[in-house]
Amino acid sequence: LHVGVRMRSGHTSANPTSSSTMETMNTNADLLKELRIDRKAAPSPSRRGLWVGLAIAAIIALIAVAVVFLRSGRQGIEVQTSEVTAIGSGGSGTTVLDATGYVVARRMATVSSKVTGRVREILIEEGQRVEAGQIMATLDPVDADAQRALAYSQLEAARSQAGSLQAQLKEAEANASRLGQLVGQKLVSRQQYEQAIAARDSLRAQLDAARYNTQVTNDSLHIADLGVDNTTVRAPFAGVVIAKAAQPGEIVSPLSAGGGFTRTGIGTIVDMDSLEVEVDVGESFIGRVQPKMPIEATLNAYPDWKIPGEVIAIIPTADR
Repeated sequence: LHVGVRMRSGHTSANPTSSSTMETMNTNADLLKELRIDRKAAPSPSRRGLWVGLAIAAIIALIAVAVVFLRSGRQGIEVQTSEVTAIGSGGSGTTVLDATGYVVARRMATVSSKVTGRVREILIEEGQRVEAGQIMATLDPVDADAQRALAYSQLEAARSQAGSLQAQLKEAEANASRLGQLVGQKLVSRQQYEQAIAARDSLRAQLDAARYNTQVTNDSLHIADLGVDNTTVRAPFAGVVIAKAAQPGEIVSPLSAGGGFTRTGIGTIVDMDSLEVEVDVGESFIGRVQPKMPIEATLNAYPDWKIPGEVIAIIPTADR
């Protein structure tokens, strides 16, 4: 509200309070009184109804809360629980640790011969599957066969000697028995009888030694048979050949001979049923890994193949 006050222009009169000026001031005072707010005045009917409605709604809400409280005091409130699962890729759980490693075999062996010899035949190739006990290679058995033949001849000689002593002992026992009867009749001297008894006992001792010698030569023949069998190299377990280390004509030895032309193995086989993933985990993250923890392996060659598994063991080793 703009209030305009018009001032009269002209010479100043000796009486400043003229009648027209007083009327103008009274009018302005009345206008200013109309702008004053009367705080004692009653609210409008529309606002009064709003406050009454809010008060009624608050009372109804308080009554409802009191009823629920009284009912809950008499019987427990039924709730349903569910297992909390972490949200991750696929909804199965978050990844605890990402580690990179290699697929290795727990059972892997480089097969060699038990004896030193020249390779006569190789019966394996890379990628070939072999069964337990299958022949992988054979060595030249000339020396082993000669040793076995010698052991067999010694056994036959020991058996022949034992048979000869057995016959001599039989004759000595008969002679001692006959002289024992004659010495009782005073037909032979006592000395002859004692000589016959001594000869019989000596043959018995010789026969025992010959039998023992026969057993020893029999054991030697068994060892010679093992020597011949050692010229045949067999697979210790079923697996796949991943490397062939020798060729026919080469010398193989279970021990390194110190030269560059002696092989120490025939081939390497791997048990494909014992494959496992071996990873290196840093010391800052090893506390997150526990035995029997489920894992998911992914191969670089087959990124879409998710291989489920579990932690077999935690090997506490460290490098520099």
